[in-house]
Amino acid sequence: MLLDDLKDYLGFAVAGNFANHLGEAGEADEFSVVQTEEKDAPKGLFPFYIKGHESFLGTYPICDEVIYAHDKEDKNLQVEAEVALICDFVYEDGKIVDLIPKYFSAFNDCSIRVNDGNKLSTKKNWGENTKGISQDIIPIDSFDEKGVLKDYHIASFIRRDGILHDYGTTCAVSSYSYFYKQLKDWIINKFNTQEDCGPLESIPPFLKNIGDAKGILIAAGATAYTDFGKKNFLKRGDEIFVYVYNAHAHSFLDIMNDMSGMDIYLGQCSKLHQVVK
Repeated sequence: MLLDDLKDYLGFAVAGNFANHLGEAGEADEFSVVQTEEKDAPKGLFPFYIKGHESFLGTYPICDEVIYAHDKEDKNLQVEAEVALICDFVYEDGKIVDLIPKYFSAFNDCSIRVNDGNKLSTKKNWGENTKGISQDIIPIDSFDEKGVLKDYHIASFIRRDGILHDYGTTCAVSSYSYFYKQLKDWIINKFNTQEDCGPLESIPPFLKNIGDAKGILIAAGATAYTDFGKKNFLKRGDEIFVYVYNAHAHSFLDIMNDMSGMDIYLGQCSKLHQVVK
């Protein structure tokens, strides 16, 4: 598929699907009012792009080359390294009854870090080119423990003033709190039932024109941060790297060598490289 096709997809993301991420992002207090079915369950879904919506959510924010700070550079922008699941869906009788992940890609759910009491979505889309997705879009053979994603890891980095820093902790995709069938079933339930609570919005109203959508892009959740990632927000000129790579086919050294400019063939990798402007 082509990146431009995503303009006709709905964009949603999962909040709190990695241990400790919300606390490190300074959002744990805002989510304290949200009750979950299980201790380690994600907190909820939030929209970041709804084509044709009358609010800021109608602006298409995804780019594979840049992140524009716009006038938000002083708002503590952070990379959120994630796996994006590009999905088909089945919608019947006013509800989503199935979600079929078809492709995956490296994703940067770039975020504003302010505790202002507003909905989480307001910190996720502040204009064009404020999200990131790799053009290396990889087919999903089966979305389960035996499928292609079982061997993939997520890694993220910032190059600032010529120095490379780990930004998010490198971890296996399978270490998401919820993934595969458990995540799929949870997302379907949230699409149909999530109510307004704390930083989260009621989701069903965003689906009223879902018949016009080609599919749904789901950002599965951000990894935890390294010490550098916790303490350093984005600056203009920073280079962002997010890799979702097969750790059985490519070593961590391969990833480092790729960022250094060596001619490394990463045949089983989705790579996102953006510059902050």
